[in-house]
Amino acid sequence: MPVVNPEKLIALQRNAEDDHGKTSLTDALIATNGIISPKLAGKIRYLDSRPDEQLRGITMESSAISLFFSMMRRVSSAPSATATAAIEASPPIQKEYLINLIDSPGHIDFSSEVSTASRLCDGALVLVDAVEGVSSQTVTVLRQTWVEHLKPLLVINKIDRLITELRMSASEAYTHLSKLLEQVNAVIGSFFQGERMEEDLQWRERVEERLATRAGKGETGREEGGDEEVAEEEIASVSASNTGMAFEEKDDEDLYFAPEKHNVIFSSALDGWAFTVRQFAGLYEKKLGIKRAILEKVLWGDFYLEPKTKRVLASRHLKGRALKPMFVQLVLDNIWAVYEATTGGGKAKGYVVGLFRLFYLESCLSLQVTRFSDPAMVEKITKSLSLTIPPHILRSRDPRALLIAVFSAWLPLSTAVLVSVIECLPSPPDAQAARLPSLIEASPGAGDVSEKVRDAMVEFKTSTDDPVVAYVSKMVAVRSSELPQNKRKEGAMMTPEEARDLARRKRAEIARASRLTDSETTGMNGVTKALGSTSLEEEPEVGEEPEDPEHLIGFARIYSGTLSVGDSVYVLPPKFSPENPHMAPEPQKVLITGLYLMMGRGLEPLGSVPAGIVFGIAGLEGHILKSGTLCSQLVGAVNLARVNMGGEPIVRVALEPVNPGDLDKMILGLRLLEQSDPCARYETLESGEHVVLTAGELHLERCLKDLRERFARCEIQAGEPIVPYRETIVDAAEMSAPKDKDLLRGTVASTTTSKQLTVRLRVRPLPLEVTEFLERNVAAIRQLYAERKAKESGQILVDDGSEAADLNDRDDALPGFNLLQLVDFKTKLKDVFEDAAPHSDAWTDVVENIAAFGPRRVGSNLLIDNTQTGLCQKFLLEPGGENGSNDETVASGTLSPRLFSDKISYAFQLATAQGPLCHEPIQGVAVFLEEVTVVASSDEDSSANEQLGRLTGETIKTVRDSIRQGFLDWSPRLLLAMYSSDVLGRVYGVITRRRGRIVSESLKEGTPFFTVLSVLPVAESFGFSDEIRKRTSGAASPQLVFQGFELLDEDPFWVPFTGDELEDLGELADKENVAKRYMDAVRVRKGLAVKGRKLVRDAEKQKTLKR
Repeated sequence: MPVVNPEKLIALQRNAEDDHGKTSLTDALIATNGIISPKLAGKIRYLDSRPDEQLRGITMESSAISLFFSMMRRVSSAPSATATAAIEASPPIQKEYLINLIDSPGHIDFSSEVSTASRLCDGALVLVDAVEGVSSQTVTVLRQTWVEHLKPLLVINKIDRLITELRMSASEAYTHLSKLLEQVNAVIGSFFQGERMEEDLQWRERVEERLATRAGKGETGREEGGDEEVAEEEIASVSASNTGMAFEEKDDEDLYFAPEKHNVIFSSALDGWAFTVRQFAGLYEKKLGIKRAILEKVLWGDFYLEPKTKRVLASRHLKGRALKPMFVQLVLDNIWAVYEATTGGGKAKGYVVGLFRLFYLESCLSLQVTRFSDPAMVEKITKSLSLTIPPHILRSRDPRALLIAVFSAWLPLSTAVLVSVIECLPSPPDAQAARLPSLIEASPGAGDVSEKVRDAMVEFKTSTDDPVVAYVSKMVAVRSSELPQNKRKEGAMMTPEEARDLARRKRAEIARASRLTDSETTGMNGVTKALGSTSLEEEPEVGEEPEDPEHLIGFARIYSGTLSVGDSVYVLPPKFSPENPHMAPEPQKVLITGLYLMMGRGLEPLGSVPAGIVFGIAGLEGHILKSGTLCSQLVGAVNLARVNMGGEPIVRVALEPVNPGDLDKMILGLRLLEQSDPCARYETLESGEHVVLTAGELHLERCLKDLRERFARCEIQAGEPIVPYRETIVDAAEMSAPKDKDLLRGTVASTTTSKQLTVRLRVRPLPLEVTEFLERNVAAIRQLYAERKAKESGQILVDDGSEAADLNDRDDALPGFNLLQLVDFKTKLKDVFEDAAPHSDAWTDVVENIAAFGPRRVGSNLLIDNTQTGLCQKFLLEPGGENGSNDETVASGTLSPRLFSDKISYAFQLATAQGPLCHEPIQGVAVFLEEVTVVASSDEDSSANEQLGRLTGETIKTVRDSIRQGFLDWSPRLLLAMYSSDVLGRVYGVITRRRGRIVSESLKEGTPFFTVLSVLPVAESFGFSDEIRKRTSGAASPQLVFQGFELLDEDPFWVPFTGDELEDLGELADKENVAKRYMDAVRVRKGLAVKGRKLVRDAEKQKTLKR
């Protein structure tokens, strides 16, 4: 692989929805390097190295390849004023470029592959199908490029479908492409608008803080009523007097896609052609006598060419003349003419297919050429364009061969794409100078990052003396036989070890053949021959495959310095912060054992890697779980491990080996799968089940295939998918009477078994707005809890196995990110309570009395201390406030209620983690602790410490059961996990049968496609994709995105009790209770008792009975 300067490196990612042509377009680029034949481009799918990828025709894993490209360019060092003229006059110089290309999946189940690859790149090629247009996955891909600050190039692919399928004219296609471009730009505009609104809000908050400070200082001088007008003038002048406070307006002109900006490529990967406006401007520059720079600006848009004068006219100067836009007249008409001359356009394709189906005769082929191929027109086109077509292709009976030959000679796809990439996308030095400052500022502990490290990354320093910083996006599993050091080159001499191993295998084969030949020999001669043919060496068993273990290779990008084999670097965990670099778990120093250039299906060994390269790295196995940062120094290091994943795993499946003896192999395989797949997770439930979490049904199928064939290498059977539910309560119009008529609904007063402790609490449903607020700010609650535990322990952060460390495992809890602080969180939570229940006294001063969130300390349930003495500690206590303490001792010999506050809080966590319906987490419930009473024990011999130990278990059990009892006093409900389904096609029957509902439907203009947006329960989604394709004959293609939880408004304990209900449904309620069906299914899976379920049927028919 040639070595080029860093200024000529480009890291590129290909993003699009599934089946939009990414891999086919990539094949055309790979063919330019001679890796595959140009004839196989689009057919071989070179970067789809997995057998199931080739079988399904979709990409499932991100694959990287480095491409070398050279081109002649005119370069001038003249000033900008005369740069254009100097460049045109300068002679062309050959320049070489190295492009790091990553082909990422388009299916929604593999969005995490797109997320992990985006951090490694500087630019992105976003592919959009010209017919299907912008879909939900296209929006997701564009959002990922926006978040990662990637420079995008838009590729409108499959334009040939407008000709062959939709049979559009050139003018209709131009209108269709214009609307498609507007849709893509509308998505970009929504991102920009949302970001500007957030920045405007932050700016207003800073101005208000300055105003409050100035107003506070001026209050002492105007105690007797100041001049309000003067005060307003002073307040208005704050932003003007502070240069840093002025709001900066940003220009969004450079964000949008426009062909005249050369960031839009029109292509057909299947037919092997692509072009930009710049190419046609150079073609027509001399013919029209118009400067190329002017043509580049007017070839797209409402500009028209007057045939007689060859002047460019705007739409207002047409004066009623019916002229075609220049893009139609000069570009699309020519492309349509090539299709008409070679294949006859859309009519020819359909007619030829019909001929093949009906006859499939030799005369049919000759008819095809004479009817639809126009040799005179083809000759005219080739002469006008100065193209040379081989004679055997001109005589070919396949019209597509002629079509591809004309386009590959006229508008080769690789040239248009690679030239656009080189000219429009930034090189690593430019990209890092623009991207990395914001990424570093968003990293944990950004203020403590070393200036040396920061400057080396931003300024793209590549010296061996500069700090080495690299980001590992994921771990890739590679078989041992595929590593370069284990591959023997063709023609190379065998080593002595390889020769001895080959001789050993040959002797074993000869001995085995000899035994088979002499198997019929009997007597002493047979025994003698058998003993003579034996050997002390081990012989491989017949049919046994040799072991080929899997190795994990890091998929990485180096940002500064030079990394060589044998170097030692620190592996920074995801929670690392330079504020406390030695925080447990302390980063480990590892030895780099290998560096590889990733070439799609193979690896090429490297001795060293400079900054800007996407590469593979060995030696990190066991040190990085999914992603991490490598740095040559520990103090002042930067943590780049935070990446916004495109999809979270939602589908859980319990696994078990068919042979119980293979359990260890399955566990080892699950751990390897978790490390190699960025979205898969492995968990062990309390029941002992081994569960794998995946993003969807297709992702689950791929993970099971990898487990069976690569990682575990044993037969594994999967159970039914484990769908998550949530439990909640509502204040329904019709509810049964409270269980205790003397108390309010939801109020429970319970006493422990020893009659020594009495607890009274009340359970109430939280307002919906409050629940949604708490769900949105889970990361902020987690961070507040971690800070509170760290403050109590006297450390910066704790990660020694304590609860705070366990809860801080997720990426969104990393310190140093823009989360709501304590004061802001309290203020906004109070506002939400006031807006949700403005006339209710039940929620007055609730925020100040919050003792805990649950479950797992971060959920959307509240434990509120309403006792008169304030037994529990206040969770949202501001610095300097008074707080109750649960560290009270029993030195006085008596037990006080405050000693049980931590036990009550723990019972609250248990109760909210496993609800009473089916032991699923509770959501949207408030528990008011009203009274705790402790009476003296009748056992005078036992000490207070002994009584406290005995009462601990009783207190936890009593409070947990009380919360569950209060929960059931209301009308319980189940929350279903929902998918948002974006489907093309008519699919109403399939969706409604699976308890889904249609949200919206729209017809894509210019196409026969309907886009149906619906929501579907996850529990009913398994097999949905296969069924919908069968029902629609493959016309509908669903994309399932996890949407959250939605309330199923049906009481699982409902039975008919009114007269009308009993008359209509009967005592047994003939109407199916869907909520009860879901609840019973979960209880059966968890081994819980199910009311009304018969365990034994027809017992008299058992075989043990005598006849």
